[in-house]
Amino acid sequence: MEIAQLRAFLAVAEELHFGRAAQRLHFAQPHLSRTIQQLEKDLGAELFVRTTRSVHLTAAGVALVEPARAVLDSCRLAELAVGTAGRGHTGRVRLGFAGSSSHVLVGRFAKLVRRTHPGIEFELDSTTYASEALAKLRDGSVDLVLARWLYPPPGIATRIVLEEDIVCALPLEHRLADWPVLRIEELADDPWVALPAEPGSTLRDYLHRLAHDAGFAPRIVQSAPDSVSVFALVAAEVGCALTLTNVARNISNPEVVVRPIEPRPDPLQLRLAWRADTHDPAVHEVLRLSEEALPTPAGVD
Repeated sequence: MEIAQLRAFLAVAEELHFGRAAQRLHFAQPHLSRTIQQLEKDLGAELFVRTTRSVHLTAAGVALVEPARAVLDSCRLAELAVGTAGRGHTGRVRLGFAGSSSHVLVGRFAKLVRRTHPGIEFELDSTTYASEALAKLRDGSVDLVLARWLYPPPGIATRIVLEEDIVCALPLEHRLADWPVLRIEELADDPWVALPAEPGSTLRDYLHRLAHDAGFAPRIVQSAPDSVSVFALVAAEVGCALTLTNVARNISNPEVVVRPIEPRPDPLQLRLAWRADTHDPAVHEVLRLSEEALPTPAGVD
């Protein structure tokens, strides 16, 4: 059986009139008659009882109606799936993200994608470090990444979605906890807590850079696996730590105070990144949606 034969059969079965069915299909009536005759020959059964005054379905014809409709419905669904996939309305997009400050943004982004494009399977993949997320982006494990890098590698396209100030976290009882603004050199003799020295550990790199500019080497006494653990160590008076404004807003610890640094360090940039050579329509559609959910801050190139 061919699809065209089933369409012709259903038109006649529903109209019970070859002339009206031919008009509906934009066929010449002799062509429609030959199509039905060929279908009956292929199936080895008569589908219609034809008289000069009427057309009726045979038992075989009645039996064919629902299977024919099911086949044509499946064809329409297949055409729709292909069409929507080509427009990026269906598919799977995997977003990797690193760091506590990304959680609210990721939630906002995912909510928009799922509300407006239910045909896109939007998967979230959380990592501790930007280097992990970047590795997954490069090997194709994820399609998009939200993370911070000072220098994104070749072949990766990025867009800035957030600028964050670097601030200092101190124990509540620290001697400088009441100061409204800190100068980094005032902490030259203090112990420090930091994230591990992973490739692309931007906050740790910034600590060394700021300390160097202030004329001292930071004494890092303990590394912590994530920002929540960093804050816990600061609260325990193990040391001070550099953090970000968004991280501080997302981690509540009453035993930690956060103060701005003077002179103000250059802000860190959170970027949405993707493989520059991707041709996946769903990825491009989600990137388009990202401009609404995560717009580039005003004044940022």
